Amino acid sequence: MSGWIAVVIVVLLAIPFAFFGMEQYLFQSGANYAAKVEAPPSWWRSAPDVWPVRKLVWSSETIGTEDFRRAFEQERQQRRIQMGDAFDPRSFESIESRRQVLEGLIDQTVLRLTAESRGIAVGDAQVAAQIQQIPAFQVDGQFDLQRYQVALQSQVPAQSPSQFEALIRESLQQSLIPMQVAETAFVTRAGIDRLMVLLGERRDVSFALIPPPELDEDEVGDEEIQAWYQANSAEYRAPETVTIEYIEMQAADMQIEDEPSEEELRAHFESQRARFMGDEQRLASHILIEVPADASTAEAQAAEARAKELAEQAAGPDADFAALAREHSADFGSAESGGDLGWVQPGEMVPEFEQALFAMQPGDVSAPVRTDFGWHVLQLREVQGGEEGVAFEDVRDELLEELSGSARERAYSDLVGAVVDQAYRDPNSLAPAAAIGGFEVKQAGPFARGEGEGIIANPALQRAAFTESLIEDQTVSDPIDVGTNHSVLIRVTGHAPERARPVEEVRDEVIAAIRADRATKRAIARADAMIERMREGSALAEVAETEELAVQEVPGVPRGTPVPHPAAVQAYFAAEVPAEGESTPGKVVLDDGHIVVFEVTAVHPGNPEEATEQERAMLAQQLQIAAGNDAAASVLRALRQRMKVTVIESQL
Repeated sequence: MSGWIAVVIVVLLAIPFAFFGMEQYLFQSGANYAAKVEAPPSWWRSAPDVWPVRKLVWSSETIGTEDFRRAFEQERQQRRIQMGDAFDPRSFESIESRRQVLEGLIDQTVLRLTAESRGIAVGDAQVAAQIQQIPAFQVDGQFDLQRYQVALQSQVPAQSPSQFEALIRESLQQSLIPMQVAETAFVTRAGIDRLMVLLGERRDVSFALIPPPELDEDEVGDEEIQAWYQANSAEYRAPETVTIEYIEMQAADMQIEDEPSEEELRAHFESQRARFMGDEQRLASHILIEVPADASTAEAQAAEARAKELAEQAAGPDADFAALAREHSADFGSAESGGDLGWVQPGEMVPEFEQALFAMQPGDVSAPVRTDFGWHVLQLREVQGGEEGVAFEDVRDELLEELSGSARERAYSDLVGAVVDQAYRDPNSLAPAAAIGGFEVKQAGPFARGEGEGIIANPALQRAAFTESLIEDQTVSDPIDVGTNHSVLIRVTGHAPERARPVEEVRDEVIAAIRADRATKRAIARADAMIERMREGSALAEVAETEELAVQEVPGVPRGTPVPHPAAVQAYFAAEVPAEGESTPGKVVLDDGHIVVFEVTAVHPGNPEEATEQERAMLAQQLQIAAGNDAAASVLRALRQRMKVTVIESQL
């Protein structure tokens, strides 16, 4: 085709691609993110969701694969802590779990884009107040600067105050909308009264207990066995099992050839003398000139020059260190109090800071000291403690135990290193590695998840034993820590996947299940017959007498009372309210085989006037929180509907 007709046809074909999905074909195939959230601009919130408009004026934010993986690993650790031995790492790897984590990140992104488009900002005072309320940074209920700095430094990777403050600022920004919406929720006095009527309701009940049925002894045919087996095949499966060989290494079993000499003990005492003296404390102040982690060389040099200038000013004869700190320090936790850090003890601050501080004399002002937080100008105001402590003879046994333990740990570490090196050289057998340390290669299994005794039941060992890579390769594992200075190496030598047990293997179990089901059905039929007679007008007492069952009458049963079982009480309150002079019958089959046949004869509503003001206030608070959470969730759903969310499952 050629000429103007071909041009017209191409243009007509291009239009739907341009407006309805061309970007899906062109761009998503090479996407390197887990999800993208796109929002219309604040000045055109009704902007249409067509590709040219969305591309030109909508704002967007992507959730990178690294961000997703980091959040997924954090969720994995939280689940492992919460669920303990019940945590199943394989099921956690499912696409459902991955989408659940991603949905949380998408919600955060939606709230963040909304906050930015609405011009919501978080001030420094709000950030500082939020940080000071975090319990991990508090001592005796008060914010502690040393605890704050040590906690940030101990993160992996370490964080500077500015980095952590940026995270807090972002978290506050994206939480302001749902928080403010939740706080608008309210409950009426009439609503509280209505709930109190329901919560305080009591019911007059009579019930009889049908005992568990006797076992059925009738014959069970082959056809019935096959039909039951097919209908309940999920109950007759053998779990996945593994067989392993392993060696166990622990420092407590290590033998030390040479005991520490007297000279070594005294030398250790001298090196640790500070431990046996009164705790030395130093009253200090500082001025922080912050250097961001991503600062350029010029920015770092400028910060150092400023710190040197402040150090010179602070060392002057008429200098007011507290005033300089209030004006120039970037440490919001101490700046308002003139840079006061309080009493500092060894081990509380980062090494560079501590080394400089404990080399100073009272009244000194230090030259700038560099740490990961930036440049510090220190002032030592006072020293106390550090008096002579205990004598060598008083702590000799303690020192001997320490040195012996250290020597044992070093020997253990060296031996583990040698064993692991050998295992890496010959990963298809544990025997060569065991020979290095004189360990016995032990066997265990087959066992399923959660089975085994002793060290085999250790959750860390179980997780490793059912790892796909170890099952498939049958190679020696990395060292598995099962305790302090206690490790094992394992190798999976056999694996049996979950399988259906053949009907011949479970024949006796199937027959027992069929007979139990027959007996249960007969008992239920007996209960249904009793209920039918009650619906025809007979009282429970009359019906129970013919069935030779005892009847118990319990007037005024409240919610939550196990009479005779919590499931029965739930059934009482789920039954319809009986008409005047009548009753509502029902039954409940309990887990132990008993059947409760009951009748509700009267319903007594709760009286809100009996509640105290404190009870009303607590209930109102609970209802308000629930309503607020529902409102916040509704707002989030509405915000997501206004945005375009694209998920790339292949990147999860």
